[in-house]
Amino acid sequence: MPLWNRLAESARTARVRLAAKRNELTGGAFRDASMAMCALVAAADGTVDPAERRRVAQLIEHDEILRSFPAGELRGRFEDWLDRLTTDFHLNRAEALREVAKAARRPSEARAVVRIGIAVGGADGYFDAAELVVVREVCHLLDLPLHEFGL
Repeated sequence: MPLWNRLAESARTARVRLAAKRNELTGGAFRDASMAMCALVAAADGTVDPAERRRVAQLIEHDEILRSFPAGELRGRFEDWLDRLTTDFHLNRAEALREVAKAARRPSEARAVVRIGIAVGGADGYFDAAELVVVREVCHLLDLPLHEFGL
């Protein structure tokens, strides 16, 4: 099965489980980590594809977990991270990874952050190598096994 199909199936399965844990995923650390992750994945290849922006907007509006937060606030955080990453990728990448690392305190938050990143990575129809590197790095950072996400 192609990598993208495995990742998509993993994300669908996880979404069902995450909906059950919705109440656990309402903290500021999760909110901030998820938007930093979205921006890291979207900017991973050096450009931000319009499909990736649309996918993040879609997630903000329709995702069961992200709907717990004000949409404008999430969009603002995502756009702020994108601006920072496109201004000085290397400096702000380290900062964004520190933000994502805060999700490690709660395993359910950490898993949700990775799954949201995977959803953004596949927004343009394929999961490219740079996006995969970011997701794998975040898995290591959050001490999550790669196989759990089909990586």
